[in-house]
Amino acid sequence: MAGTRSVKKYVVKLTREERDYLEKIIGKGHDSAGRLGKARILLKADEGWKDEQIVLALETSRSTVERVRKQFVEEGLEVAITRKKRETPPIAPIFDGEKEARLVQLACSEPPEGHSRWSLRLLEDKVVELGIVEKASDSTIGRVFKKTNFSLTAGNNG
Repeated sequence: MAGTRSVKKYVVKLTREERDYLEKIIGKGHDSAGRLGKARILLKADEGWKDEQIVLALETSRSTVERVRKQFVEEGLEVAITRKKRETPPIAPIFDGEKEARLVQLACSEPPEGHSRWSLRLLEDKVVELGIVEKASDSTIGRVFKKTNFSLTAGNNG
């Protein structure tokens, strides 16, 4: 069906309150760039602008305009202008509570022969050797100790 125009599936129709709210966000200018951009997209869409016009005027992508329209229609104003919180970290933590406890227990044990105390590098090798974790770096182990307020050089960690 070449030549036929597609009907917009997600048509933005703002209430007076929603329009005032978005204009207030833009007027203040003290919000995140993402929220400001999405507010502008919704205002332009409500005024009847075509997606191509919005893309050019706001220097954004067509997929962003389409996504904001869809979120507004399906989920409401706040969802459309607010960035979604990430549910999981981009990289899963190497040490969970049990593994941290085993690491601290190891650090409190007698150091290997020839060493007066555990170093981060010694611990790095030992946690892998014992199968506590598959791999770890000395900086990762240092962060675990920093988080737990554990010191390898302190006389008493209890």
